[in-house]
Amino acid sequence: MLLRAVLKNIDYEIVKGSVDVSIENIFYNSKNVCKDSAFIALVGYNLDGHKYIDDAIDRGANVIFVEHDIELDKDVTIIKLPDTRRGLSLLSANLFGNPSNKIKTIGVTGTKGKTTTTWMIKRILEEDNKTVGVIGTMGVFIKDKHYDLVNTTPESYDIHKYMKEMVDNGIEYVVMEVSSQALKLGRVEGITFDYGVFTNLTHDHIGDGEHATMEEYIECKALLFKQCKHGIFNIDDNNYEKMIDNCSCDIHTFGYDNKATLYCKDVKLLREKGLIGIELITGGCVEEIFKVSTPGTFSAYNAMCAILTTYLIGCTTNSMKKALSSIAVKGRVEPVAISDKFDLLIDYAHNGVSTESILTTIREYNPKRIVTIFGCGGNRSKDRRYEMGEVSGKLADFSIITADNSRYEDVNDIINDILVGMHKTTGKYITIPDRKEAIKYSIENAKEGDIILLLGKGHEDYQEINGVRRPFDERVIIKEILEELKK
Repeated sequence: MLLRAVLKNIDYEIVKGSVDVSIENIFYNSKNVCKDSAFIALVGYNLDGHKYIDDAIDRGANVIFVEHDIELDKDVTIIKLPDTRRGLSLLSANLFGNPSNKIKTIGVTGTKGKTTTTWMIKRILEEDNKTVGVIGTMGVFIKDKHYDLVNTTPESYDIHKYMKEMVDNGIEYVVMEVSSQALKLGRVEGITFDYGVFTNLTHDHIGDGEHATMEEYIECKALLFKQCKHGIFNIDDNNYEKMIDNCSCDIHTFGYDNKATLYCKDVKLLREKGLIGIELITGGCVEEIFKVSTPGTFSAYNAMCAILTTYLIGCTTNSMKKALSSIAVKGRVEPVAISDKFDLLIDYAHNGVSTESILTTIREYNPKRIVTIFGCGGNRSKDRRYEMGEVSGKLADFSIITADNSRYEDVNDIINDILVGMHKTTGKYITIPDRKEAIKYSIENAKEGDIILLLGKGHEDYQEINGVRRPFDERVIIKEILEELKK
């Protein structure tokens, strides 16, 4: 592609060379550079891409995008951009034919609930016979293809690449989790979202390497609503007014406040055969009773958010009801059908706060017992181990302490750390280092009315031991166990 076309509608300065050269691709990692391609020097927290320009040229780059002034006595074109991170998004959009203009885009931001809300929206749209792709915490989903991601919102180049693949595959909608870091670093620069969604804000991401203050965090989240057409906001959140301040979109709201576009009239806990969830009665733009197959009264917010978004898109109430009554988000209080006598849920809770949250939520359903199965990751903070042990000891009826991703640590050392917290309580427990055996023990010893919580790995389909990732999808493991118990 001609460099001039890649630079269309972008502010730039030609430092050296010509924009009438051809490039095959753009790379932000010098190791991936190939002949007749462009390298863009990104400036990050720890690394400065300008240090790798020589390596990129040695590998065949004929165009270099920079942010800082450099001296370079080599036969390449040098283009200076005001900000290479934001520039990469604009360059990538042009490189891939501006795919975000050819697909309906839904951006979901907030501290909690992004993943569940994203998948609720996806399921309702699909129930309404629309084709949907996803970019988020659990990866990229394009029809039957799945790509893993390192970050909730990938680098801008990859966003446009995946959207181009979606467009090529006839996908009509993409639902994207948009993190505050992605907004802060310009990964979605130049994308005008058709719908921007705000779930809530808490202090979870204030600290080194994330956001210095809550004010900065709010400011970054609010950027989404300066680049979307329709905004969907949680009116009950303490930061609602700040989120809508200076937004350029129209405003639609959900919550318990009856002034909201969509509001909750009532919510009740439901525990039926094969369903631990809620009954949600809504008023406002949608007057209906919904069964939602995710537990906890807080699920009402995720459901209302999805209902309002898909209502604005034009989905039928029937599609909403069908999707929400059967929604199962992988690794997010995900039910696994085993027995009519007890329930088993898989969840990603892997620290004290998230474990306390799910145990408190499940206690509201008055189970005979709450049984937890959990471990902790190796080569990570020991405080997390103490906290999870103490929380489970206090709030569960029985804890089965086992392995998670032990990485380079001995699983027994990790278990001993968990027991430090457990021993601060009077909670009953057993240790079974082999995670499959721990799951098997819970199933064999389950009592009628129990709710078993398999915590820590959630959507992960591997177990990392001694630095090696081995296949370990808990859904597959449970099937294997059930087959073994039949013999």
